[in-house]
Amino acid sequence: MFERCLYFNTNALARKLNARWDRAFEQVGLSPSHGYLLRLLLESPGLSQQEVADSLQLEKSTVTRFVQSLERSGWILRKSSASDLRQKGLFPTPKARNLDRELEALGDRLYHELCRELGKGKVRELVEFQRNIASKL
Repeated sequence: MFERCLYFNTNALARKLNARWDRAFEQVGLSPSHGYLLRLLLESPGLSQQEVADSLQLEKSTVTRFVQSLERSGWILRKSSASDLRQKGLFPTPKARNLDRELEALGDRLYHELCRELGKGKVRELVEFQRNIASKL
């Protein structure tokens, strides 16, 4: 019935991946979305909320909620930019930096599990295909 429906099939896959990622990220006490935001800031400290939104392909209002939650939990800090006091950069706290290797290992483990189940080439093809579609829509 839904063989041609990109919407249905994409969401069915997303639900399965979300369940797997949710279980994995429970081990570090974060949601996958919070974990990916932290990984981004650990790699590029000082990004603005708009830069985070652009990198994660999320609405700025969604990033604002994530930032508030991570800030309340002691994972990140907002600091004024030296060049523009109105602009706030987002920085990981020492608590977040202590989790850096664990988050990286978690991402690697999830990737390798999918590669074992689907084949590394198929995973690469699927990710490339999805990114290509997303850039065109």
